[in-house]
Amino acid sequence: MRIIWFRLRAALSGRGSDTGMSTSEYAMGTIAACAFAAVLYKVVTSDVVATALQSTIGKALDAPF
Repeated sequence: MRIIWFRLRAALSGRGSDTGMSTSEYAMGTIAACAFAAVLYKVVTSDVVATALQSTIGKALDAPF
């Protein structure tokens, strides 16, 4: 009973034997982050976004003081 209680406490406190990510989980996380960055780059550098940014900056610079 004492061993079960120890394992239960370790599992609930995050100190179990399965803490942290393994190498494959790091690899999948890195691939997902790179894919997200590539999609975000494509969106930000698209003509629609560039036109919207130029329009917003142009309106801000032409504002009367």
